[in-house]
Amino acid sequence: MGLIIRIDVDRPYGRQPLARHLLSRLSSDVCIPKIPGFRFLAELQTMLSWLNEAGARAYVFFRRCTLPSSPILHFLDAGRHEIGLHLENSRSFGSFMEETHILEHHIRKPVRALSKHGSGGRRFGFHHYAPYEPEKYVDWACRASMRLFLGNLQDPTLMPTEAGNDLLVFPSAFWLEPHWRDTGTFTVDWLIERARERDIVLLVHPENVLAHPGLAADFKRLIRTLESRVLQ
Repeated sequence: MGLIIRIDVDRPYGRQPLARHLLSRLSSDVCIPKIPGFRFLAELQTMLSWLNEAGARAYVFFRRCTLPSSPILHFLDAGRHEIGLHLENSRSFGSFMEETHILEHHIRKPVRALSKHGSGGRRFGFHHYAPYEPEKYVDWACRASMRLFLGNLQDPTLMPTEAGNDLLVFPSAFWLEPHWRDTGTFTVDWLIERARERDIVLLVHPENVLAHPGLAADFKRLIRTLESRVLQ
């Protein structure tokens, strides 16, 4: 029992300063080369270094605009982390498979974990399809022989279920960022107590966690206190 750490890599250049924020927005819509001078995936690299130092493992979900660079792949391999698809274009099974194949071609191995970019409402970029339709993603993941789907609901008391073809589904997560969490009920202490009894998904976005020292401290405390699991 323990944490299932989910890292959603939404922004290739983070939020700060303004130039990196604008590059992140542009990269969501237009295919541009990685620009090392603007610290491509710098926040993710820092987070992976924390995990590797703590001996903690995570699922790391990439969009097409955040495909991992060689240095990031080195950190992922060193920490034995699992790479997943952070699905943007969820209009159809065909668009899902297209994004899956892009990621698999890039990392040169099968992708076995899936999450969805966005929870409905706002559209985040040219390729993004905003509606959140988890039943479809579960079906597609089964058809693609994936093993794990991590959903976007915000009630971490919801239990996982098994779908067809040995797919494990966690419908909800403990969102570390307080904007998406009932902070009065679901505290970090609550998570530490409950994750000793059963698996709970901890969802983080590197650029948000690193922007707030309190969140960074909470993340470090969690990965040093609880066992983290990558499900086989």
